[in-house]
Amino acid sequence: MISALLRSLLACPPGGRLSKMPNIKQQQKRVRVSARQRLENLRYRSTIKTLTRRLETVVQEGDADAVDAERRRLEHWLDLAAVRGAIHKNKAARRKSQVARLVSGTAPAEPSAPKRGRRRHS
Repeated sequence: MISALLRSLLACPPGGRLSKMPNIKQQQKRVRVSARQRLENLRYRSTIKTLTRRLETVVQEGDADAVDAERRRLEHWLDLAAVRGAIHKNKAARRKSQVARLVSGTAPAEPSAPKRGRRRHS
């Protein structure tokens, strides 16, 4: 399954344009390795999103044991992703802080959307 997924990623990279495979042997390997790394990073990010949604639903249900178990599981995945480099360590710390606020009940169930636009410096 992974090899089929890698082939599909190599055939059509993000952006939809078809690209030629490099002629240089090391660059061919680099393309294969980066495609594999991209899939692994995607797995971490996707799992974190799924676990976050699960935690939010468990918090709304109010089961304390389930909340604690889901929180520990999500924090574990956040730490793994930060160590692996799938997400930045500060992002992992920020998410863990948001999780703690969500569990304690001081934060809204849905995080606010990030602000769009550019900052103006004077």
